[in-house]
Amino acid sequence: MRVDVRVAAEADELRSLHNWLRADTGIRRSSWLTLQEQPPEPGQMGGLVDVIQLVTDNGWSAASFVVALAAWKRTRPQDPRIEIRRGDTVIVLTQCSDGEIDHAVRALEAQAPDDAPDA
Repeated sequence: MRVDVRVAAEADELRSLHNWLRADTGIRRSSWLTLQEQPPEPGQMGGLVDVIQLVTDNGWSAASFVVALAAWKRTRPQDPRIEIRRGDTVIVLTQCSDGEIDHAVRALEAQAPDDAPDA
């Protein structure tokens, strides 16, 4: 399964989240994290870091992942908005309330059409 995470803030915040997730042994054990760049605009020397891409295996825990996102968000002085995308599903974490976290976990655990076994 592939999950993309965007942070509505500076690229340094996305790098901070990437490092936070890499430090979490549960996430690191069951997924591969990469920072993805958008192509550079004309005149730019390099692209901008745009998204964290997470590719998971069967041992992945959506609950642990969302709790790690919420924990990181609570440490930030600017309180950034986090967008999680899995296929066509988009989940936004703004307040990280219990209800918002539960909704995010349920949405990530639901089987997406691209996750269905081949017939």
